[in-house]
Amino acid sequence: MAKKLIGIDLGGTTTKFAFLDDQGNILSKWRIPTDISDEGSHIVPNMIKSIEEQMRREDYNTEDFIGIGMGTPGAVNRDEGTVVGAYNLNWKEVQPVRQQISSALHLPIMIDNDANSAALGEFWKGAGDKADDVVFVTLGTGVGGGVVTNGRLVHGINGGAGEIGHICVEKDGFQCTCGKRGCLEQYASATGVVKVAKDTAAKFTGHSRIKELIDNDEDITSKLVFFLADNGDILANQIVNRVCSYLGLALSHIGNILNPENIIIGGGVSNAGNTLLQPTTRYFQENAFPSVRDSTRLKLAQLGNDAGVVGAASLALQLRKTSSL
Repeated sequence: MAKKLIGIDLGGTTTKFAFLDDQGNILSKWRIPTDISDEGSHIVPNMIKSIEEQMRREDYNTEDFIGIGMGTPGAVNRDEGTVVGAYNLNWKEVQPVRQQISSALHLPIMIDNDANSAALGEFWKGAGDKADDVVFVTLGTGVGGGVVTNGRLVHGINGGAGEIGHICVEKDGFQCTCGKRGCLEQYASATGVVKVAKDTAAKFTGHSRIKELIDNDEDITSKLVFFLADNGDILANQIVNRVCSYLGLALSHIGNILNPENIIIGGGVSNAGNTLLQPTTRYFQENAFPSVRDSTRLKLAQLGNDAGVVGAASLALQLRKTSSL
């Protein structure tokens, strides 16, 4: 009988899990809150306990599984199975994640960056559409990315490949948490859209609902900006147009370098759908090399919140390949 996979998508507030078959179909999924207290020391024990409980609940044992794949924030040493610098998890020191999970559950585990895992998910079962060359961009709290070339994830010499959020789109622009200025993350993430909204509103003199909210110091969200743009708010449309111009420019650079078949846009901001996709595509085409413009397609992600666990589970498939060599 074909064996099953375990996928883990570790996030700063929620940890998602799934049992999948070896074709990438989700058999069951669940989630737990991520307890980042005490320097994140409870995170791995809680994951182990949750998987053990779910295996008991579904009457599975270790022999039913090929292995575990996990996507995590932070810098991942894939050879050592360690994670460091995941500040939203309070993991400042090196965490021996693979050793802890593998010894407790008696299963092999492969770990990668969370954006890479989501990229693999869309590549395998989502908008990747069976293409061998795919770039995934996730527009969430930050902007992350993953690059798949010839069917394989690109990691780079130090694991830094796919840092799409740190392409510079505005010289001397907004200060980024990475230390640089003008990074895409400061313009096209959920928080970046709000930043662009406030900056654009400061120069706007007409009537606008979003202008009223900002002037009254009320909280606004990227979701609200896109909603009001859809409903004809002039300023909201200017904000969306500016965000999409930055995103389209950054994606054109990626297209010009890699010429992937698909560039897939996911993450919470992508829920804006065509309101985001259409102007972004226009700016992409304006800035892309002609042969790239005619061959690389921009698409919306399809898997939503499942991309991370599905992609993580595909990492576990590699364990089977390496063990059979």
